[in-house]
Amino acid sequence: MNNPKNIPRHVAIIMDVNGRWARSRGLPKIMGHRAGVKSAEEAVRAAGELGIKVLTLYTFSTENWKRPKREIDALFGLLEEYLDKAEDKFNKNNIRFSVIGNTEGLPESVRKKLKKVITLTKNNTGLTLNLALNYGSRSEIVNAARNIAKDVLAGSLAAEKIDDNLFSTYLYTKDLPDPDLLIRTSGEFRVSNFLLWQISYAELHITKKLWPDFKKQDLRKAIAEYQRRERRFGG
Repeated sequence: MNNPKNIPRHVAIIMDVNGRWARSRGLPKIMGHRAGVKSAEEAVRAAGELGIKVLTLYTFSTENWKRPKREIDALFGLLEEYLDKAEDKFNKNNIRFSVIGNTEGLPESVRKKLKKVITLTKNNTGLTLNLALNYGSRSEIVNAARNIAKDVLAGSLAAEKIDDNLFSTYLYTKDLPDPDLLIRTSGEFRVSNFLLWQISYAELHITKKLWPDFKKQDLRKAIAEYQRRERRFGG
């Protein structure tokens, strides 16, 4: 990295593609997901060391429900396993844990563990690890528009007061800064219904690395590239 002071405040990552990684090695798909968890753990450690304030990981999208039930069950099993182990680590490393997405649609056991870790880490002041679970940006935006409409009809909000800033307060990310840097692994050039409103001015970094192969040095490389760019925000 060129400038240790010019660190993106919020980094968001589309973690792709664990299944392809496993197939290329003749392994079951679940082994790819397990390797992906290890990469996520390394990314969290690296983000904390680098001084990143928010790390958002695209963990389970609304479209992922189309996958086989066996795979979905295995994914949530890995998530619960991760949460059980991460509880003490988060507090030890001053990490605040948060979630965006329609959590009501998640299995009850997952919801309970998420709530527990969120509560136990709410006063931590270091890195915020934010998981996007059962998340889809289009549905998030539609939900925000619906709630704004309800408030206008109820008389608690004047239509002329609606602007970009107000709209943002109706999104899942209302308490978080917008991402400065969006990283996508596997060389795919698409944002996959992820934070469409929030990444309007984010810098994009595409790497051909598959997510299980993404390491600390890859995060540092993405930040170094970010630091070489001039952000104009449309100006």
